[in-house]
Amino acid sequence: MESAKTNGNSPPSSIGGYKVEALLARGGMSLLYLGSHPQTREPLALKVLSSKYVSHPEMIEHFMREAEIIEITNHPNIVKLYGHGKWAGGVYIAMEFIQGISLRQMILQEAMSLKRSLEVVVQIGHALTHLHAHGIIHRDLKPENILLTAQGGVKVIDFGISQIYSENAPLSKSPLIGTPVYMSPEQQSNPLNVSFATDIYALGIIAYELITGRLCHGVVHLSTVPQGLQKILSRALQPNPKDRYEDIVDFVHELSNYLASGELKKDQRGSDYLGELSENLKESQSFLVPSVMPTWPRVEMALASNCNTALSSVYYDFFQQSDGVYNLVMGESLTTGVEGLLHIAMLKGMVRGLAHTIEKPTEFVHALGKRVIEEGSGQHFSFSLLTLFPSEERLSYISCGYSPLWHLPRSLETPRRLTANNLILGTSEHAEVLEVDSTWHVGDTLILHTFQAGQAKCIEDIELDESQFLESLLENMFLNPKKQAEAIFRSVAHESGPTLYERPVTVISIERTS
Repeated sequence: MESAKTNGNSPPSSIGGYKVEALLARGGMSLLYLGSHPQTREPLALKVLSSKYVSHPEMIEHFMREAEIIEITNHPNIVKLYGHGKWAGGVYIAMEFIQGISLRQMILQEAMSLKRSLEVVVQIGHALTHLHAHGIIHRDLKPENILLTAQGGVKVIDFGISQIYSENAPLSKSPLIGTPVYMSPEQQSNPLNVSFATDIYALGIIAYELITGRLCHGVVHLSTVPQGLQKILSRALQPNPKDRYEDIVDFVHELSNYLASGELKKDQRGSDYLGELSENLKESQSFLVPSVMPTWPRVEMALASNCNTALSSVYYDFFQQSDGVYNLVMGESLTTGVEGLLHIAMLKGMVRGLAHTIEKPTEFVHALGKRVIEEGSGQHFSFSLLTLFPSEERLSYISCGYSPLWHLPRSLETPRRLTANNLILGTSEHAEVLEVDSTWHVGDTLILHTFQAGQAKCIEDIELDESQFLESLLENMFLNPKKQAEAIFRSVAHESGPTLYERPVTVISIERTS
């Protein structure tokens, strides 16, 4: 039975038949929850009208109009709608859950190259092309309403004040009018009588902010953008809508032509190369964090992670020895940024070099720790090694400043916590390396995660609160590896809040199939 409680400390257990996992955000008119489908466990976002408005028919009508507008669309750069309707607490909209950061966060936190900035603007333009073709004016296009996904894509969200355009009638009254910085002059003077040109103006402001790498706060100096773009942005930002591009397609076409021309290279500046360097470094992470899991006989594995949302100093590796023994390595530099990325690449080289000469897990980790110290950079790494012996039906696990291994035997309903705590690599070359050895039968599942990592000054420092992880593990014990890893990651990540995303986190689920 659904609970109508939405404004207290505890979220409702379900909304519209969807399971609620956590509160994502609280706005002036609505609340946004992380939810999941009760059967498939696929993630989704649940938007509900705030309880103080559920007795106002006009507010309910306005809220549900957003769902009706999204329902018209079907485009890879626009958030998807899964369902909408009434529930015990009022009305709700079930939408695609998008893992990523807002364009506003990206502008504030990180340099973006000129080429990448324009590629993002073009993707937003493609979304607007689809909307306008269906008669929809977004009316509130701004960096907060554009998400950059973990895969590098763009998603336009929040259609709360969007409207269907009609040349014969003004737009219907809306309790919200938009965000002043991104509103066209005609929208500011009369928010109920605008056209598609107002979205073109808003995209022009967003393009200006991306190209300059900073929020404009309503002040635009086109002389600060590359010369080849000044004419394009000037036309998009004309005060009179009749002087702007007649169609969003024309704006996108000119930007695309500029991207494909020699002017782009000519207009690049020194700071722009720094943006490209940052993007190239992110791409190099695929060398350290594989996006595709290996296919091993007798094993099914899946990984859920936030490692590709920003520059991170982590390393995961999977390699098989000649005698059918499998190794899973997880490492993380305690130094962040570019320096951390370079050091973790160095660790990968050490691991790969030793893997060919030392097979016994404890001897391998001891030699690795010694080599880290001998390297002389003073670096420290959280590290774990899981070694699987399918033919012997056993496993070995060693953790140096990382989380314990969780073992879900097919014959038991209670997970087993396997831990062999050691100091982080780089602390002492003489410390004894401890391992845990356990059985590993067909049907058993193993869970590795990196929610716990850091500078452990002693063994006791490694033991952190893991109640939220265990609760999520128990809820998702019987899912297949892919859904299990994703469900646990989402649950713990959103319960931990924004601080969790200050470092990369991964969950790996491994099932013994034969």
